[in-house]
Amino acid sequence: MNNQSRMPLVEALQSHIRKDTVSFHVPGHKNGELAGGQAGEFLQYDVTELTGLDDLHAPSEAIKEAQALLSDHYQTRKSYFLVNGSTVGNLAMILGVCEEGDTVFVQRNCHKSILNGLKLANVNPVFLHQEFDEHSATSTGISQGTLEEALKTYPDVKALILTYPTYYGMVYDLKSIIEVCHSHGVRVLIDEAHGAHLSIGKPFPVSALKWGADIVVQSAHKTLPAMTMGSYLHIRTDEINSKKVELYLGMLQSSSPSYPIMGSLDYARHYIASYSNDDLDYFLWNRKDFINRLKEAGYHVIEGDDPLKIMVRLPGLTGFQLQEELEHKGIFTELADPYQVLFVLPLLKQDDPFPFQKTLEKMTEIRPGSKSDKPIFFKKYKNITALRFSFKEIEKKTKEWVSLEEAAGKTAGEMLTPYPPGIPLFYPGEEITEESIQELKWLMAHGARFQGEHLLGEGKIRILL
Repeated sequence: MNNQSRMPLVEALQSHIRKDTVSFHVPGHKNGELAGGQAGEFLQYDVTELTGLDDLHAPSEAIKEAQALLSDHYQTRKSYFLVNGSTVGNLAMILGVCEEGDTVFVQRNCHKSILNGLKLANVNPVFLHQEFDEHSATSTGISQGTLEEALKTYPDVKALILTYPTYYGMVYDLKSIIEVCHSHGVRVLIDEAHGAHLSIGKPFPVSALKWGADIVVQSAHKTLPAMTMGSYLHIRTDEINSKKVELYLGMLQSSSPSYPIMGSLDYARHYIASYSNDDLDYFLWNRKDFINRLKEAGYHVIEGDDPLKIMVRLPGLTGFQLQEELEHKGIFTELADPYQVLFVLPLLKQDDPFPFQKTLEKMTEIRPGSKSDKPIFFKKYKNITALRFSFKEIEKKTKEWVSLEEAAGKTAGEMLTPYPPGIPLFYPGEEITEESIQELKWLMAHGARFQGEHLLGEGKIRILL
């Protein structure tokens, strides 16, 4: 067993700082000398590939040891630090596993980085549409029945790409899905961006790594104390060509990787590897107390499968309205949807302070509204769909703006994404259904924000001719 109390890269950075060196190298802030104050102190950790600090793209010292400790904790064949977020992990995962022209199953409510990876790999995606959880008013994952139906139709499929857990912390029967895939020789790729903390075990859901996924990407910065863009990529099985994945990581990641981000990844692994039963008891007690007091203040709290996520509603207010009220009070939540806001709770260790009391005092000042919307579910009309054209054909086609009223039945020309959570409503090459148009109008009416090129203010979207 490796010594999980070590932080090899953090230790190497601290040793370098203690040498009181003079910088005649990049970066230009020169060990923070040109920044001054607290910013300068922080920037001492922002160095480059100096002697003793190793190289992310050819690790042989501190980074190699730090990644070995990461692999040891998550029980993988090989694990990697990512400095360009789970986005780069998802891209490298897809490009490293899939070949051009492969048929690939994809959970439709995936992150846009997955869809971008499919396009870069020039595969033939087949979308498996998700189920819905009416209690939380959120989508979950695919069913085993949908997967088996797809396998009958597309027996030559090479890989299945899933999101687990969902942005809202919901899980599904991933174990059975992986077993079915492996029995058909299908590799399983998991975007587990919101699951870097699942190695704790109960009462948290089981990680995709434990269920047998072949390759998994995690955002350490989302649920562990790592800096933004700090993520992990894990290869679990021998079915994955690690050299090919490494090739794409070298191509896609910055050639000047951030040492503060890498150091924070080393620390985040140390943090979760040293998480004790006493830490867990402390977190769960604070969580329970916070939820109970929210309910006493008139809030409705929906608890998902992941204890780190709670959905909070206030009668008479949409989620967007509640988020606006909270932000006026200085409380910033992860996201809002038409019904609720999502709180990502801190993964506290024993005796860590956190301003729950201050938060509750401010939230009791917010009054319920008069609006009374019941959750609406826009039912998919098919469990399995495919693009009407290949990616190369899509690039060559002419695009045209049309009104929402005449878009149904046409082919989407642009990616249109309510953000957060970053799950596209329309994807280029997909058929635009009447259901999706109604969902778009409903989201617009309830204050959703969108990424992607659009003229929604004029009631228009782009289609392929």
